[in-house]
Amino acid sequence: MGIRTSSAHLSVAVAVRRSRIDGYGVFADEPIAAGARIGALTGEAITVAEGRRRAAGRQRIMLVELSESRAIDATRSEDALRFTNHSCAPNARIQVQDGAIEFFASRAIAPGEEITVGYGATHHEGRLACRCGQPGCAGWL
Repeated sequence: MGIRTSSAHLSVAVAVRRSRIDGYGVFADEPIAAGARIGALTGEAITVAEGRRRAAGRQRIMLVELSESRAIDATRSEDALRFTNHSCAPNARIQVQDGAIEFFASRAIAPGEEITVGYGATHHEGRLACRCGQPGCAGWL
């Protein structure tokens, strides 16, 4: 059973529930058109240095670097999008602009489908196995 969620930061209805990829994931509760804004991620504003300190030795941290000096730690955020899992064939993308972290559908997403993004460079530095299960999976984050 998933938790339906709504927030001023979401543009579409989503649910948070167990994911086959890892832990919990975010799932579309309604059809999402290609290019549609899914929502924004919020969290604690910190320095990149503090973010890297927090990430050291931890497998689970929800951290987005906004610039060379600023980051957002969404680990304690109540936003559903903090549960967005990585995929080597993502159906959404993260856009960081003017300090905002927004998610957009890269293609149409069907109700019940897990919303995924490509994380890009992470603090795991290629040491954490990728579990996306997609054809052509890189194997590591």
